[in-house]
Amino acid sequence: MKAAGNPAAAPNQEKVIALDLTPAELDEAMKAYFAKCQEKLGFIPNVLKAYSFDLAKLKAFVAMSDDLMLGKSGLSKIEREMIAVVVSCANHCHYCLVAHGAVLRKLTGNPMLAETVVANYRAAELAARTRAMLDFSWKLTESPWEVGEEDREALRKVGFSDRDIWDISAVAGFFNMSNRMATASGNEPNAEYYSMAR
Repeated sequence: MKAAGNPAAAPNQEKVIALDLTPAELDEAMKAYFAKCQEKLGFIPNVLKAYSFDLAKLKAFVAMSDDLMLGKSGLSKIEREMIAVVVSCANHCHYCLVAHGAVLRKLTGNPMLAETVVANYRAAELAARTRAMLDFSWKLTESPWEVGEEDREALRKVGFSDRDIWDISAVAGFFNMSNRMATASGNEPNAEYYSMAR
């Protein structure tokens, strides 16, 4: 219950999304996946709960997310999380900025860098390779119709392969979709993310 007369009181963190969708029965694979999240994180990310009304959609989301963020790639896990954060910044996605900002703090061990990337990556001290990657991700999010060969060539010049460019684009594309679904459904970040790795 919100404290009376306190407009700054925290929202009810138990409400996962604003839509009235009944969770489906999880199969054994997804039960094990949720248990693994609980064991590693100490909680189940609300984005997974949000998708749990439809087992096929949940499994597709998990498979794509895990492949893009944890699978084999020329991009490091930190680079992929930076793309997630920068795309989420461009889209003003509350859920993903909080959740992936926390993951970026944990992976880098550098809260100052992570929080600067969350707020405005252009203000962060970044290598030329990283800045080019994030500039591309921002442009692909903000004005995708303007992306052309000169943008791909700029990535090649700082050492990205064509496969890397595909992966940058795939991560950026995934988070554009994820941001829009989180915002449209009113998906709230878990309270635990706010204090993680600080």
